[in-house]
Amino acid sequence: MVEELLLQEDYQIVDLILIAIALLVVMALAIILFFYFSRKRIIKSELEKANLKIANQKEVLQATIITQEEERKRIAQDLHDAISSKLNIVSLNASMLSIKDISSEETNKLANSILKITGNVLESSRKIAHDLLPPTLDKFGLDAALEELCDEVAESHIFQVDCHLDASENILSKDQELHVFRIVQELFNNSIKYSEATTLDLQTKIKKNLLYLHYSDNGKGFDVLEAKKAKGLGMSGIENRVAILNATLEIISSPKNGMQVTLTLTPSKDEN
Repeated sequence: MVEELLLQEDYQIVDLILIAIALLVVMALAIILFFYFSRKRIIKSELEKANLKIANQKEVLQATIITQEEERKRIAQDLHDAISSKLNIVSLNASMLSIKDISSEETNKLANSILKITGNVLESSRKIAHDLLPPTLDKFGLDAALEELCDEVAESHIFQVDCHLDASENILSKDQELHVFRIVQELFNNSIKYSEATTLDLQTKIKKNLLYLHYSDNGKGFDVLEAKKAKGLGMSGIENRVAILNATLEIISSPKNGMQVTLTLTPSKDEN
């Protein structure tokens, strides 16, 4: 009888051990499955982030290509309109000079015409070169280039131009400076062509390692959503450059209420 009780106790102990082992195995499997699915979720999240980053890079690259193509078309048109056509006239006048029976008076007229046209061609080529890379921007930086731009617009005596710039030298990279300058240049162009404004205001501020650029005019304003849908060359070019800069752009405007633009950019100084 005692032996039977001992055997029963042994069996109970064995059963408890087996149950404990089973529980440990289940817990181990649960922990393994937990880490497996957690890791799977983490990997999925990382893949989504990576795919989002790749998609954003593709958008920026596409924006860069679009901007470059638009600028190439503009330059090609400028070269055709301002230089090629005039050089054709120079060539025609030069060929007239080779005629043997041409009088000295006609020769002088043709020579003067050639001199005048070549002077215009030189001036046009300087303007195109200036548009490609403003010398002031290249030599003296963004602030000097923006001040020069403001002065050029103010000299028309059509607009009152207020320009207040926080020193941004040695903060932006050369590429960033060029894109910011082009954005401001396009904002001025849009105001001049379409806004019917009388006052233009440009301000830059450096705060907490961020560049804030504020631009406004007192013109007739426009519907921002409609303007974005229209995707005009000016607005498209600005948005493309903002994407390239990885910056943020806020445009506030409505009919009869002018326009306010805020660009926020993280400076990235050239290492060299």
